[in-house]
Amino acid sequence: MPKKLSSTESWPTLVQERLVVWGRCIHTQRLRQRIPIADLAMRLGVSRTTLLRLEKGDPGAGAGAYLTALLVLGLIDKAAPELPVSLWQGDYGQRVKLSLQEKGQGDADYF
Repeated sequence: MPKKLSSTESWPTLVQERLVVWGRCIHTQRLRQRIPIADLAMRLGVSRTTLLRLEKGDPGAGAGAYLTALLVLGLIDKAAPELPVSLWQGDYGQRVKLSLQEKGQGDADYF
């Protein structure tokens, strides 16, 4: 039995909007390139149902499936550009220190 997916309402609005746009792009490019659903699903290694969920922008579909679809259709560089190296490599700087309340010590007055 497949795992239960989270509800759409639990995802941030910006994430939902981007997934819907990605889904529309996947659908439009599949039609423009005249690729049948079964063929694209096979190339992506997903079921037809999963591909239809991708095209609808379903947040429960895996990020890897979205990115693979965008790659296969030639859209990856426009839809998900490479992040700057500085975001994932190099100096991490100083750690952020939690306030007393965030540490849970500020709750003494609450009870």
